[in-house]
Amino acid sequence: MSLNGHLDQLLKVNESKDYTITYKQHLVFWLVYFIFNTLRWTSLHNDFEYSLKTNLLGFPIHMALAYFNVYYLMPKLVFTKKYILYTLAIMASLFIMLLVKYNLTYYLVSTNVWPEGPENIEGLTLNYAITSMLGELYVIAFVTAIKVTIDWLNESNKLHELEKRQLTTELKFLKSQVSPHFFFNTLNNIYGLSLEKSDKAPQVILKLSELMRYLLYGTKKKQQELTKELECIQNYVDLERIRFDESLSINLKVSGDLNNKTIAPMLLIPIVENCFKHGANKNIGKMLISIDINIEGSYLNFRAVNTIPQNKQFIPVVPKEGGIGLANVKKRLELGYDQKDYHLSIYEKDQTFNVILKLKVQ
Repeated sequence: MSLNGHLDQLLKVNESKDYTITYKQHLVFWLVYFIFNTLRWTSLHNDFEYSLKTNLLGFPIHMALAYFNVYYLMPKLVFTKKYILYTLAIMASLFIMLLVKYNLTYYLVSTNVWPEGPENIEGLTLNYAITSMLGELYVIAFVTAIKVTIDWLNESNKLHELEKRQLTTELKFLKSQVSPHFFFNTLNNIYGLSLEKSDKAPQVILKLSELMRYLLYGTKKKQQELTKELECIQNYVDLERIRFDESLSINLKVSGDLNNKTIAPMLLIPIVENCFKHGANKNIGKMLISIDINIEGSYLNFRAVNTIPQNKQFIPVVPKEGGIGLANVKKRLELGYDQKDYHLSIYEKDQTFNVILKLKVQ
């Protein structure tokens, strides 16, 4: 399915994604962690009361250090690339934690502050200090990893949302270019007929009104019925037939099942318009334009061929001023469809200019 057809839906989905952790989720996280750690220590020491008291003292310290790190130290020091100051601040925080934890455990829980250690201690020892600080560092690192992951998801989500909004804006701009450009050229045709005082002018105006109805109401959708797009092409070709009379041979062939097929509106018109713009002129004699549209399964095979005038240099590139045509088609295909869903080929061969498009339609 085309990217263009799902842009609004994707935007709505991404707008609803919010990875910010609520207070309730904070509470649940620490509660689960507390229960797990209490049960683990109970199993290790076979003493539920000691485990409960120790964790009741330890968890406020865990939480204070973890939040101090992720909400103050990292924004103030890490994000500003003050890594040495950050390291010193972490070490100082861990040392303060060590003193607080030791004294609270000693006076409120047990004089044996390190029952899981290799020996009973009566004061601060190097082994106890290193073990306690490493344990606290593990908790800080674990919480920090969660916070960094959440921040990364939020930033990634915002970036994708911004890219999709930019894509939507660019597609709308490209589509808005086609309508006035197409209308401008059609008015030029009517102007040419009026100069010739042609009786065909009323018929051209009628065809133009049908085209304008499509331009005003049919191009607002991101996907339009293929039958309506082809009706627009037919009206445009009819206008050119009236304008050029016998000097131009136009073959338009449509085959295959057109029902329930959609396409980006005004996607094919610039290709058809390009044929007449560069391959038809009343002053260069008999010219040929062939447009073949065939539906095979879920793919549209579109082929437009026009003879190249012999008496002027042909440049198969959009002109610098006012030129939109093929460049617009290329850009809209790149932005509006997956690369695997289309193939556009533009080449010159045997005095003919060929545009071949294979496009997945649904």
